[in-house]
Amino acid sequence: MKQSPKTCSSVILLPVAIALWLVPARAQAEDWPQWRGPNHDDLSKETGWLAPWPAGGPKQLWKATLGTGFSAISVSHGRVYSMGNQDQTDTIFCLEADTGSVQWKHSYPCQLDPNSFEGGPCATPTVAGNVVYTCSRYGDAFALDAASGKVLWAQKLLQDTGANRPTWGLAGSVLIWDNLALLNIGGAGCALEKATGKILWSSRGTGGYSTPVPFSLNGQKAVALFSAKSVLAVAVANGQKLWEFPWQTSYDINAADPIISGDKVFISSGYNRGCALLRMTGDSVTTVWENKALRNHYANSVLVGACIYGFDGQAGGARLKCIDFHTGAANWEQADLSAGGLMVADGKLVVLADGGKLVIAEASPSAFNQLAEARPLSGKCWTMPVLANGRIYARNNKDGELVCLELKPN
Repeated sequence: MKQSPKTCSSVILLPVAIALWLVPARAQAEDWPQWRGPNHDDLSKETGWLAPWPAGGPKQLWKATLGTGFSAISVSHGRVYSMGNQDQTDTIFCLEADTGSVQWKHSYPCQLDPNSFEGGPCATPTVAGNVVYTCSRYGDAFALDAASGKVLWAQKLLQDTGANRPTWGLAGSVLIWDNLALLNIGGAGCALEKATGKILWSSRGTGGYSTPVPFSLNGQKAVALFSAKSVLAVAVANGQKLWEFPWQTSYDINAADPIISGDKVFISSGYNRGCALLRMTGDSVTTVWENKALRNHYANSVLVGACIYGFDGQAGGARLKCIDFHTGAANWEQADLSAGGLMVADGKLVVLADGGKLVIAEASPSAFNQLAEARPLSGKCWTMPVLANGRIYARNNKDGELVCLELKPN
């Protein structure tokens, strides 16, 4: 009997559907071209990267030495970028991602300036198009050709803007948005023309240690950033303050970037200052809740769904915690992971704890569930790890040892 078109279609499609179901989902790789990743939120779209680790941890593909510093890693088009300081000299490094070989480096005089920490550069190189943008703790800003390291422009921003240098120097990375290079310098930031380095607008006063976070407010482009004593929003077109909320922390250490979700802004600082969720309404903000459940010393927290994951407390005594974004209630804490840095990929926390312990855990609101552990580094490790293209990059601070770990399944 002749089958109906509907029946024939079902018979043909069923084996195809079974075959597709049996094929593993294709892994997705992604570059990490700037501080906090492609979308400025510490979230990676990378999938298929977590295979079972051998007893000694994932394979070390290569190791490099950058010098002292806290600059994190940027990965773009097969190249790895970071910074370090040796002999009172900052160096911007470009390494080949496959081998760790130095493709180019650019050095300039800059004080190490240890002060209750090892010193060295704190900002992370920003790769936008074919250009790398950096800034030192003393305001030495550069735009360099990403492939060759050729200097396209250079500025001494503290000198040229008249802004105050924070106690521990500048730490925020460059944010590129349209034709602008935005930095947290002065009490309300500054903007350069990204092609030339020309200062378009600037502010006096003292900034915090965060990087500008881009968002839209009432139809206009804005950034949120910390000053020494407040969190504020600024229009990127002209530097006009859109709102400001007082946030006083001991030693003026407002370091972790604000987290923005819709009309809400999450902020957190250490030294027992605590955290808060703010609501933006027009040209003002109001407090939704405030408590001490999460006190970020320097490392950013990460928002995943309705949960904030981050390190609570001071380095040496901090612990990893999960709190509810909407209420501020604590969900869980893990005491054996001292303050370091973290990011999230494919629903998993990638954590580098102080002392060099690397941990993969579920990003779960209900409990801490560790999936893998290794110790690829030793010493102080305050810099966030970076997962990009099936590899994890992690560094320590004093020597600037950078390791590249291979995660790609065979």
